Amino acid sequence: MSGLDKNRKRNQTVCFRATLEERREIEARITVSGMPKGEYYRQSLLHQQINITAGKFHSDRLAVEIKRLRERLEEKSAETDKDLLEECKALLEQLIEIGVSKNE
Repeated sequence: MSGLDKNRKRNQTVCFRATLEERREIEARITVSGMPKGEYYRQSLLHQQINITAGKFHSDRLAVEIKRLRERLEEKSAETDKDLLEECKALLEQLIEIGVSKNE
């Protein structure tokens, strides 16, 4: 299977579980949108605004992620630079959202 995905731009698969009712609702939304399924999922997941409220659990989880990123930065190589920067960007966006939520 990996040979088939070799030249694809999007060669990663993302899966999740849903109830039958949730699946029907998702399928209905996809049909109404007129978009291909993959594009609908990407647009929905990547461009949806998510509000994060930072309780003790979330703060601890973010601290663990920051520590992991720091360790990766210390051992970084040229090939991981882009991926690592994307992770840092996503984490910083979450932290900014938390700061905005606390100030409101």
